[in-house]
Amino acid sequence: MKTRINEIFASIQGEGPVVGYKQLFIRFCGCNLNCEYCDTEFTNGEEFTPQELTQKITSEYDLKSFHSISLTGGEPLLSVEFLKEFLPLIKGKTKIYLETNATLTNNLLEVKDYIDIISADIKLESATGLNTFDKHENFLQNCQNIETFAKIVFDEKITKEEISQCCNIAQKTGIELVLQPKMIGDKMSVTADFCNEILEKFTQKYPNCRLIPQVHKFLDVR
Repeated sequence: MKTRINEIFASIQGEGPVVGYKQLFIRFCGCNLNCEYCDTEFTNGEEFTPQELTQKITSEYDLKSFHSISLTGGEPLLSVEFLKEFLPLIKGKTKIYLETNATLTNNLLEVKDYIDIISADIKLESATGLNTFDKHENFLQNCQNIETFAKIVFDEKITKEEISQCCNIAQKTGIELVLQPKMIGDKMSVTADFCNEILEKFTQKYPNCRLIPQVHKFLDVR
């Protein structure tokens, strides 16, 4: 059992409620979606067995010094068979933080017991070219008993209907919504005034929202 890992690196989490914490990032190759704004290269990397990856990260890093291990991508849940072997080997050494596009519900259920925090992307069709709201709702309804928030990348094309759809999902699942302006390099693609306007529109419908840009872009870290 092997999977391809694009990269492994230590850095500062720049997104969502755990922003600023030190994490060990394990970036998985491959994704089941094709978002228009995605800039991740998935073809490079090295193959590992669960045992080989465990040996690498435990020998090269002090896992207790990290807030958590971020499983990111790509889409980590595409490697669910690998995760079923890997996660029990590292569970308890530090928290497990899953960054996911929140569409592969069945795969989540196979490893749910090993996950401590879920960062779920709600994809807006206006920003990604994809319509995945039904999949997101089903996924988030299956995140009970796990600390979960949903990240929403937006730009000037966000619509009133999308805002309502996001808030409806949040109301049904009780999750926090994190609004994240789409970035162009280290600059936001929208103005601060526009960000405030969008936050106001969200909080009128669902108060448990906050706006957090990609802080690692401002810090110039990975």
